[in-house]
Amino acid sequence: MKSKDRVIPTEYLVPFILITSCFALWGFANDITNPMVEAFSRIFNMGVGGGTWVQVVFYGGYGAMAFPAAFFIRRYTYKAGILLGLGLYASGALLFIPASAIGMYYPFLIAYFVMTCGLSFLETSANPYILFMGPDSTATRRLNFAQSFNPMGSLTGMLVAKNLIQARLDTRGADERALLSPQEFEAVKNSDLEVLSSPYIAIGVVILVMLVIIYLVKMPKNEDSDHRLNFFGAVKHLLGVTRYREGVIAQLFYVGAQIMCWTFIVQYGQRIFMEDFGMSAGEAAQKAQFYNIIAMSIFLVSRFIFTFLLKYIKPGSLLLILAIGGGVLTAGTILFQDIWGLYCLVGVSACMSLMFPTIYGIALHGMGEDAKFGAAGLIMAIVGGTFLPKAQASIIDLGTVWSMPAENVSFIITFVSFIVIGIYAYRTVKLHLSQ
Repeated sequence: MKSKDRVIPTEYLVPFILITSCFALWGFANDITNPMVEAFSRIFNMGVGGGTWVQVVFYGGYGAMAFPAAFFIRRYTYKAGILLGLGLYASGALLFIPASAIGMYYPFLIAYFVMTCGLSFLETSANPYILFMGPDSTATRRLNFAQSFNPMGSLTGMLVAKNLIQARLDTRGADERALLSPQEFEAVKNSDLEVLSSPYIAIGVVILVMLVIIYLVKMPKNEDSDHRLNFFGAVKHLLGVTRYREGVIAQLFYVGAQIMCWTFIVQYGQRIFMEDFGMSAGEAAQKAQFYNIIAMSIFLVSRFIFTFLLKYIKPGSLLLILAIGGGVLTAGTILFQDIWGLYCLVGVSACMSLMFPTIYGIALHGMGEDAKFGAAGLIMAIVGGTFLPKAQASIIDLGTVWSMPAENVSFIITFVSFIVIGIYAYRTVKLHLSQ
């Protein structure tokens, strides 16, 4: 095989490895953070809705920084975007030091926002950078391979959340903490915040080391890129493409569904393990997080399986099948009020495994130079991880809805999300790309 036909040309091997590691690093950040909704709710003794402010600021940072990141890499280089992203990521993680010392909720929200601004720069820069590292003929395969490391980082984040945070937090729930004296509550809160902060501080140090390594290593430059910033022209063209417009909407609902499934599986399982198995709030949260890890493992394995099936099934058709499967399993999550509902919720991850890159690829098909801004729009769609989980949390805080556990009923929002994705997949098959 000639060098030009290789998925990863020899001269790009080291840069490829370094940038691909960033996919795992932002996966780690995403999925160590999702379980923290329950943790912060317990530590500060507030409802689930209060805990979801973590996700509002976390995923809101993606929306705030996606287009600025696109401007930045268009004006400078992909490497510069990666370095700035890592710098913001590390700064946000290290802000957990003063946040823990202050002992209040809002400094943590600031830390999360700074960190996720860095993640937005990383995602907006790394995806097209990987495409740039070699011939166009192997670009899609190269990106799919790099993206496979994202769920590996996510799985690591879940394991750290379970074993180094949730397992070490005080197991008392809201009712028990409400009975503590102010001095006792403060002592428990400060101890829990120290436990919660330690992994973030550690990853901040790791990110700084990665930043220095990438800075010192010679990386390929996108010197052939057009640095002129014709933002309004690009946006006008993008908004004129129905496939792209609808793809951003589908991506928004997909990200919301993913975050809801991987966040509220803790509350969903916690109720089951407390009511049916007599566990304490802390023990039940740890047990539910174990099922979350299983869900992520299924997601990881399924991504490889469905990537293989793309050789035989066109992307739009496979996306439609997965959307239908996700909808059916979500219906089971809503209707079953015992462990079988939890099994259905775990199974949803198999259907979600290939949705993000598939929607991404369909929406950007044939975009040319405008794909750089188009990619920013699809990253900005991650803002779906802010308001959809917030809406679901408001339902969970009701306790009971229609004589059913609110945790079950809340997944109606996820069910609707899969309907939106299914409509986009159907229109892709019938109207957009005939795929």
